[in-house]
Amino acid sequence: MAEDAHTHDNQPTQESHAEHTGHPTPMTYFKVAMILSIITAIEVAIFYVEDLGHGIIPILVVLSVAKFALVAMFYMHLRYDAKLFTGFFVGGLILALTIGIALLGLFRFFG
Repeated sequence: MAEDAHTHDNQPTQESHAEHTGHPTPMTYFKVAMILSIITAIEVAIFYVEDLGHGIIPILVVLSVAKFALVAMFYMHLRYDAKLFTGFFVGGLILALTIGIALLGLFRFFG
């Protein structure tokens, strides 16, 4: 049972500590922050390229999705948590997007 992972004085052993490893280090947070800063700088630079016209929209959407994924994975700890929590998050996100698109269709945004 659970007694295997603890000593008799209820102190965790090395086995139970191994289950909780894998969380990001401060250096990982710093690297992610730098990547987010670089992506933001690229977004700002792309905004000033006038030759793109309406082509700017998909480029900015892709960059924004990349930033969203990085924030969700690292700062919301979804990369290191159980898959159940990721499922709840993605399920709620899909539900919110579906409702938003349905409301846009309801008010004839796409017509």
